[in-house]
Amino acid sequence: MDSGAGRGGGSNPKGDDNFQLESGGYHHDSSNHHHHHRGTVKTITLVFVVVGVTCLVLNQSAYPTQLFQSWSYSSSSSEESRRGNDAAHLIMQNNVSSPLFKSSHEENSLENTLKRAAMADKKTVIITTLNAAWTEPNSIFDLFLESFRIGNQTQKLLKHVVVVAFDQKAYSRCLQLRLHCYALTTTGVDFSGEAFFMSQDYLKMMWRRIDFLRTVLEMGYDFVFTDADVMWLRDPFQRFYPDADFQIACDHYWYNSTDLNNSPNGGFNYVKSNNRTIQFYKFWYAGKDYFPGKHDQDVLNMIKLDPFISQIGLDIRFLDTAYFGGFCEPSKDLDLVITMHANCCIGLGNKIHDIKMVIDDWKNYISSLPTPTTSWTVPRICG
Repeated sequence: MDSGAGRGGGSNPKGDDNFQLESGGYHHDSSNHHHHHRGTVKTITLVFVVVGVTCLVLNQSAYPTQLFQSWSYSSSSSEESRRGNDAAHLIMQNNVSSPLFKSSHEENSLENTLKRAAMADKKTVIITTLNAAWTEPNSIFDLFLESFRIGNQTQKLLKHVVVVAFDQKAYSRCLQLRLHCYALTTTGVDFSGEAFFMSQDYLKMMWRRIDFLRTVLEMGYDFVFTDADVMWLRDPFQRFYPDADFQIACDHYWYNSTDLNNSPNGGFNYVKSNNRTIQFYKFWYAGKDYFPGKHDQDVLNMIKLDPFISQIGLDIRFLDTAYFGGFCEPSKDLDLVITMHANCCIGLGNKIHDIKMVIDDWKNYISSLPTPTTSWTVPRICG
């Protein structure tokens, strides 16, 4: 567990070396007294500068949100921001490090995987992530795939799913099932076990995911990202907003798709590839350093109100839980439900128990048509 005691800004005064070297080296004076006097003055000046810069850094680091905003904020025009040419854009390009896909072979492998999985528009894919703990027999991944097979008009979507595997076992399981598979490994990190909520492995896995999705956007692909504990019961594309850049499911929804007070859930979102979303994902990923110990969803809640979001012109929409429900706020009507997410639930065993109930509820609903029961029996353990 992270103590969360890290400073929010992490800024360091980088000008000290330049200050010391600006004279271009020692100038030999004929008077030792004058030479000593000038050295004393420079030393005193240097002390004042260092003390001043240190105070500024300490003052800013006490307010990480303000520092994050000042780092990102630019006074460029709205039109420039929409084209991604504002100062914040340039700052982020220079400062956000993305160590993924260093070899051309790996990059081509991802490109080929996305190309094979793309829908008729040749640019939209469905992405989920997977590790060994979620691939055990009768585990969450099996239920995830079953939901596509028993859902209404969802069977056809399964061929567009890209499974991003965090370890060899998950990758092998994906290949065995003849799905579109991509191996995303991290040197020195083992993601094969259950990543307990807010553990160090959990946080690394979540931020690795955000950076990977940014790469997909940069390659020109739109995507629906879905956690494997989201059950797909109907085709979601019929309920997405056609013009939004970034739309996301909610833990709690306040009856307005544009209300930034909605509580987003990063386990299900639909994102279109453009300059705005690419810069947004860079900005989001940078938040892991400015808000240490926070996971991606917490950081999203912090940055959704940042001036940078409106500055780049990002159109955010929140998805109604009446259609895109979860255990936090279950959809109330099986006639409307599209996806059901095992959110607000910690532990694989608990998730599996209640997800199986979701599957059973859906099967009972389908078999009882045209006069079905439209209410859920979940959540039982979760929620």
